[in-house]
Amino acid sequence: MRLPIRARLAVVTALMMAAVLLPLGGFVYLRFGADLLEAVEAGLRSRADALTIDLDPLGAPSTPDDPASGAVRIDDPFAQILGRDGSIIESSADLGTTPLITAETIAGLQGELFLQALMPRDGQLVTVRLLAVPADGGRAVVVGASLADQHEDLARLAALLGLAGPLVLALVTGVGWLVAGAALRPIESMRRETAAISASEPHRRLAVPRSGDEVARLAETLNAMLERLHQALESERRFVSDASHELRTPLANISAELELALRRPRTPAEMEAALRSTSEETSRLVRLAEDLLVLARADGGGIPLVRERVDIARLANETIDAFSARSRSRGVAMHARVPAGLQASFDPLRMRQALGNLLDNALRHTPSGGRVMIDAEGEDGLVVIQVSDTGEGFPAPFLPLAFEPFSRADAARSRADGGTGLGLALVRAVVEAHGGTVEATNRPDGGASVTVRLPA
Repeated sequence: MRLPIRARLAVVTALMMAAVLLPLGGFVYLRFGADLLEAVEAGLRSRADALTIDLDPLGAPSTPDDPASGAVRIDDPFAQILGRDGSIIESSADLGTTPLITAETIAGLQGELFLQALMPRDGQLVTVRLLAVPADGGRAVVVGASLADQHEDLARLAALLGLAGPLVLALVTGVGWLVAGAALRPIESMRRETAAISASEPHRRLAVPRSGDEVARLAETLNAMLERLHQALESERRFVSDASHELRTPLANISAELELALRRPRTPAEMEAALRSTSEETSRLVRLAEDLLVLARADGGGIPLVRERVDIARLANETIDAFSARSRSRGVAMHARVPAGLQASFDPLRMRQALGNLLDNALRHTPSGGRVMIDAEGEDGLVVIQVSDTGEGFPAPFLPLAFEPFSRADAARSRADGGTGLGLALVRAVVEAHGGTVEATNRPDGGASVTVRLPA
């Protein structure tokens, strides 16, 4: 089980503090030990210098302080004066008859030499620090001091660090726990508030702290996300409502035709008319279902495409030919202006469907005597296809919604004319599935224009 963020932050704080305290404690311990050793060595140097100065050049130490003793007072720290052959000339009383260093060491002595050794004292072995320095006549002065006191001081320091370290670590961990809790408290509050938002309160938003920090920006981001979700929910509701309405109309017409046909005996001509009307409404239902399926596939991750190299001029002329009878009946001229050899890689069936929707939309909004044009050109690795007309153009409030499902510039007229409001939405779905973009504008000299940009 993963730890909560607060616990993880506290653990990380503890680990980081431990990573600081351990090297710091080690450094303090080693530095303190080195300082103690330097102090001992400084004392040994002073004692050795004093003995060397007081040493009789003829071989025996001078005794200005105690003429009767015949020896320099060398009790603490302890000392020995050794001859060239390692014999003891003078020694502290408790050192016995064993020289502190060997004759070989004395022979090789060129300057001061620090040594570490174990010596029996009070029934146990203790660590001592020795300093040997050369003297006149090949002799050597050796002074030493026990390191027991220093070891005791280091042991006390280690105990102190061992006690203080965990206490400091626990204190810092506790502070990290409290700080993490204080930092996460606004986030937990936002979590509870977000969980409380439901479909019955679609306009409810999170309170944004005035701190201006990351938490405030998180609240703003969550509010923006909630707004997008709300808009998506509203769009879905409108889509379902509009789709239900569009499906209800042809279904109602089919039901009415069948009911009238069954109400009384019909002549063959009347029966044929009823069947033709029912067939038209059924075809409308099939087209609507196919369009809704394409939009659902687009929202679900993409429309399946079968790409191939397509000649744009041929595609445009074939699509115009499919609308030629309708354009003649409405008195609208249609023509294409496409450079020869202009090609692109896309799904020809889907692009013919999108181009057909654009022509259908343009024909329905272009009065008799007007024109519908298809223009295409290559532009920086793109193919730009523009379908324009000389009609009344798009109403300004409609332009931002032109490619939304079931959106209409004139809902009443479009329904009467057979439009479902899915044409431009399908165009956008097909174009975006090909990695392109589509834009609806009004021409400066009047009329509507839809521009499609596709990778070549």
